[in-house]
Amino acid sequence: MIKVFFDNAATTPMAPEVIDVMTDIMKNHYGNPSSQHSFGRATRSIIETSRKKIANFLNTSPGNIFFTSGGTEADNMAIKCGIKDHNITHAITSKLSHHAVLHPLEELEKSGVIKLSYVEVNEKGQVSLSNLKELLESHPRTFVSILHANNEIGTIQDITAIGDICKEHNAIFHSDTVQTMAHYRYDLQKINVDFIAASAHKFHGPKGIGFVYISDNIKISPLLSGGSQERNMRAGTENLIGIAAISHAMEMAYERMEEETEYIKGIKSHMIAELKNHIPQVKFNGMCDDIDNSLYTVLSCSFPETPMAEMLLFNLDIKGIACSGGSACTSGSNKGSHVVQEINPNSKRPSVRFSFSKYNTKEEVDTLIDSLEQVAKVFKL
Repeated sequence: MIKVFFDNAATTPMAPEVIDVMTDIMKNHYGNPSSQHSFGRATRSIIETSRKKIANFLNTSPGNIFFTSGGTEADNMAIKCGIKDHNITHAITSKLSHHAVLHPLEELEKSGVIKLSYVEVNEKGQVSLSNLKELLESHPRTFVSILHANNEIGTIQDITAIGDICKEHNAIFHSDTVQTMAHYRYDLQKINVDFIAASAHKFHGPKGIGFVYISDNIKISPLLSGGSQERNMRAGTENLIGIAAISHAMEMAYERMEEETEYIKGIKSHMIAELKNHIPQVKFNGMCDDIDNSLYTVLSCSFPETPMAEMLLFNLDIKGIACSGGSACTSGSNKGSHVVQEINPNSKRPSVRFSFSKYNTKEEVDTLIDSLEQVAKVFKL
């Protein structure tokens, strides 16, 4: 059976070149980076070289980059420490945010630290900039957290415009950039953002390593205590292997970004055309079928209503197709997608997210379409 992986928004296959870097580090560099002897100094050099490389890609200073265990820790660090250390009593986010953003903010609201407001979004998942301004004007200094790109429907927000609005209102701005980091180029000198979060396994690096960018305008205390690593910002012995890997994964992404972007867009375009041809009733959530104005790695499909909706993903999995689901309806243990629920609250159509990487092919799309046609006959899609 041919197996096809179309769940790259969840995680990506590791690049062989990144694995080579990791195995070299494991074999040859094992000193504790905090140690003063030559073994420690050698590993410290690897960490700082990696930090400098990432900073150069983002056009910022190495001193603004702090390594974490991934995007979730980076988000929590920005949200919890940014709010606590700056005595923030009001926060704004979107109901379409990732749970790594929503849950920390909801916890802070539940404990009485903040009042939480939700900025309006349209049926495409786009944030209302006018409503954001209204919320900022009617509240004290605010912490704003908006995803750069939605992981489920692929809608991209204009974080440059949002950053400008936040600066105008003296708000702290945090953006989870996990889905866009190393897929799009950043110039942090041109964006008024105080925190961004990234995770290596979304761009062919390993799981368990990411980073948070903290601007020079913001000072926070550590989320974790117990050591002076990361310039007193994150306690715990550094993940040397992961740090070397994330910088190499970013380097690979930046070297061929435009070429690989066009390649993946070609795969996504092919899938849209084939889906429309073979399943005419298919719809696309958000604006993910607008290839040039949405996350080019994500295609969120809404299929015709069927009483067997919960079996759709299972049947694709049996046929060797890996993808992810979520629908606006709630039944049994499947709560569906909170994102799809928000933009299509009354829909009972099953939704499936397909997401792509440079390792996918158009032939794999054709394999998927064949499988979907077989499933469609059973499900009467």
